[in-house]
Amino acid sequence: MAKKKIVKRVALPVPTSIEEVANLVRRIGEHQRALTVIQTETGNKMEEIKSKATADCSPHQDAIENLFEAVYIFAQTNRDELTEEGKKKTVNLPTGEFHWRLTPPAVSVRNVKKVIALCKSLGLKRFLRVKEEVDREALLKEPETAKEIKGVTITQREEFVVKPAEAQVEISKNTRDFKKR
Repeated sequence: MAKKKIVKRVALPVPTSIEEVANLVRRIGEHQRALTVIQTETGNKMEEIKSKATADCSPHQDAIENLFEAVYIFAQTNRDELTEEGKKKTVNLPTGEFHWRLTPPAVSVRNVKKVIALCKSLGLKRFLRVKEEVDREALLKEPETAKEIKGVTITQREEFVVKPAEAQVEISKNTRDFKKR
């Protein structure tokens, strides 16, 4: 039988006056500003590392592109000989291999409305599909009717929000989370 994990919670000092609440909101703001400073410094360091890595990688990427192009030119020039007149597609070397392959067919459509109209006019409706989906906005406009539909639930929750002065971030939590304490 698995043991239950016991979570110890910090005893919370509940304020007894509006002045104490103001002090707590001030402290939340201080902690939020400290978090912002740490996150900003971390982000700046990460950008420096990414920038240096990009600069370090650039000569290698250029070399790979040049070497790849040289292999391709040789392979394309000697393709019939290398593939035994198309009997094989892969050329094995002691250091690796290269080969030719076809990608799967892909469809691109420009001016979708015109293509749809043309398919309809030519009787090619088999190339068209209709996508049905639930209109959530319509359900919200008629919540009483929507609630009668099995499988449809409309939910709403209350949140408690604290936004310290000078902070550009607000902290919010579902009020149900507080009731679990």
